[in-house]
Amino acid sequence: MQQVLPLALRGLIALGPRMAIMRICIKVWNLIDIDSLRLNVAIFLNLLEMEFPPSFFDIMTHLVLHLVEELNLCGPIATRWMYPVKQYMKTLKKYVHNLA
Repeated sequence: MQQVLPLALRGLIALGPRMAIMRICIKVWNLIDIDSLRLNVAIFLNLLEMEFPPSFFDIMTHLVLHLVEELNLCGPIATRWMYPVKQYMKTLKKYVHNLA
């Protein structure tokens, strides 16, 4: 979805908001770029506010501001992701025969 979204929006919205969406959809960030990202997230959201109606903005769009801080404090999500743990617990639960 992150690869198709900028292409789908090419003819629909103006250049500024489209560039903001493309910048947010980048998968890999350098640690040097995190400080500039923190400063530019507010600018990105302002560019999006010019294009989308106010009903578009809810708590999830505001979450982008906090995700940058979390990325700076904790590092990449892959180091604290719970999906592998849940998958391993599913495997362990298969070995249990007495559900009581």
